[in-house]
Amino acid sequence: MRPKAILFDLDDTLISPHHHRTFFWHEAIQDIWKQKEAHGVPEPKDIDDLVNKIDLSAADFWSEPDRHKSGRLDIRTARFTIIDNAIGSDERYDLNTRWLIADRCGALMFEKTTLFPDAISTLKQLKMEGIKLALVTNGASEAQRAKINKFDLEQYFLHVQIEGEAGVGKPELQAYKIAMEKLNVLATETWMVGDNIDWEVIAPQKLGIYSIWRDPRGHGVLPEGTLAKPDRIITRLTQLKSTENYPEQTI
Repeated sequence: MRPKAILFDLDDTLISPHHHRTFFWHEAIQDIWKQKEAHGVPEPKDIDDLVNKIDLSAADFWSEPDRHKSGRLDIRTARFTIIDNAIGSDERYDLNTRWLIADRCGALMFEKTTLFPDAISTLKQLKMEGIKLALVTNGASEAQRAKINKFDLEQYFLHVQIEGEAGVGKPELQAYKIAMEKLNVLATETWMVGDNIDWEVIAPQKLGIYSIWRDPRGHGVLPEGTLAKPDRIITRLTQLKSTENYPEQTI
């Protein structure tokens, strides 16, 4: 059966910077150092090593659920903390430089983020079917609103729910309940679509929501070690436009 409603994640589901975070950290460091070179300060020779340390720092930072929640609600401070922990006591990077790099990294990610090619056509088709759509995204209001506005996405949704505005976010079950209440639908009438195994598969399944894992990498293969069992796996958003029934997983 087709659903009465679909809840969509935002980041890496409808939009994506399409690069690993190391790409942006590397470019940010180089951009800031170009400004310093103008004042006779040579670019460090070990930027690659620093980027690797930042990546490890980021993995550690985002691995702890409580820190993940506080970090995504204050992403600017989170980025600074990540790079600050990676740099440590290296005196080549003063406090101001660390902030400049962190902010430049964030700006680059926003600039490079684009829609997946089939995002808008899929949303339009689903709306034409009469399916109620909601956008349910974690993060701070300012950051997420900027992305939504950049791509004029709000027009496609009956309900837009941002963690920083709603006061609750995925994987808290109340986040899905609020969205379904706004759309006036039951869990058994609802699909959840997103790239995060915990937020878009495991948690919503506890409520009886049909959970679709969207693999933004296009492989259709679940992360190694996960015990999650999505109701369906898709590699392209356009796969949601099919009018077939989905009792099993489809790759």
